[in-house]
Amino acid sequence: MNCYSLLEHTLQNILHSINPLEEDWSMRFQLIHELRAVVESIEILRGATVEPFGSFVSNLFTRWGDLDISIELPNGSHISAAGKKYKLSLLGDVLKALRAKGGCRKLQFITNARVPILKFQGNYNISCDISINNLSGQMKSKILYWINMIDGRFRDMVLLVKEWAKAHNINDSKTGTLNSYSLSLLVVFHFQTCVPAILPPLKEIYPGSMVDDLTGVRASAEKFIEETCAMNINRLMSNKSRAINRSSLSELFISFIAKFCDISSRASAQGISPFTGQWEDIVSNMRWLPKTYTIFVEDPFEQPLNSARGVCTKQLTRIEEAFRSTHFMLCSSNQNENEIISTLVKPHVSKFVARTSGNQNNYSRNGLRPQLQAQRAIKPPFQAHHQRQAQRVIHPPLRAQHQPQAQRPINPPLQAHQLQDKRVNRNQNSTAQGPTQAIRVQTQTVWRPKSDG
Repeated sequence: MNCYSLLEHTLQNILHSINPLEEDWSMRFQLIHELRAVVESIEILRGATVEPFGSFVSNLFTRWGDLDISIELPNGSHISAAGKKYKLSLLGDVLKALRAKGGCRKLQFITNARVPILKFQGNYNISCDISINNLSGQMKSKILYWINMIDGRFRDMVLLVKEWAKAHNINDSKTGTLNSYSLSLLVVFHFQTCVPAILPPLKEIYPGSMVDDLTGVRASAEKFIEETCAMNINRLMSNKSRAINRSSLSELFISFIAKFCDISSRASAQGISPFTGQWEDIVSNMRWLPKTYTIFVEDPFEQPLNSARGVCTKQLTRIEEAFRSTHFMLCSSNQNENEIISTLVKPHVSKFVARTSGNQNNYSRNGLRPQLQAQRAIKPPFQAHHQRQAQRVIHPPLRAQHQPQAQRPINPPLQAHQLQDKRVNRNQNSTAQGPTQAIRVQTQTVWRPKSDG
């Protein structure tokens, strides 16, 4: 077995072990339900909505992933605005309510962050981060979700890279390393710069700064963003002349590690721009100057914000060493599966990989929700599994059964009350007629509680 086939086998075993099961989804829905009850008990937050975002919405979370929650304040049909002091005050009220409710552990109120966050660990040992009015985070999560439709290897790579980063202790912004969002953007960038490219520059999916367009009437702003993304993704995927990258997951993973082996030295002169899909010279990039950072990973949806602004010089050296040592091991001629596993995941995960590697039927392909979910009739957006399977479109949580792509609309993540309702109509989008209507987005994509109607 050569290094690529051994790595491919090991990566698939890891994916089958870290992907969420049915119960992992259910527990997060239950936690969201409990948080809604807490928020409704706070007089000043009456009318506010509790809306998940982050990896749970983008379908980039593992069995042990955190849950990000935004409390959206009521403001009629318009996007609400609130100052930092007011957000801190409201989160303080939520903190008191959680303490009164009981059952919450590791409560931590982070007040000095750019976005104030209340962290805690609730039932089911799920860590939760609560913020106020984080609509931009919700929209970023949805766009990452839609990127899955272009190529399903993106999701696999993000999950593997995050586990690898945790194993090397370089996935924690509080310690001056990379946050999970930055790691996801590094994968985006890798898919843009491999040959042939798998993903386009994100300016071709949404030109301009998405966050700047989140103004005015919320439904209108979201609809504009969603329809713009859908139109551009449809154009990309219908381009028959587009070169197809047929690299295996193991080849993509090794080339990802190799690409950033010199990141410490390169970061002093160049920044990473998923928006343009290329390395950018810092001195000539007027969007980034005059600010200086240890490493620049531009947020493609909120330019010129640096998603890796918390990385410090000392930790960047450690980050580069993690890339270098991993690349050396993966290219070694005498590697073995145990060594690969110990390099790519933490010890508690590696033990789980060993227990589940021979029982892969408990998981659906690509780590999507198990086929047990079939009775729920939940229908989130679709994603392509692999460019070599262009005619098979993955539709989380279930795999589409060879339906022609032209008949399958791209939808944003479903509203929370739809996700909880077993009676959702599976055929709600079956009226699309022809390729021109193939990719449609729903006009109402807000994650709202069922009581909102």
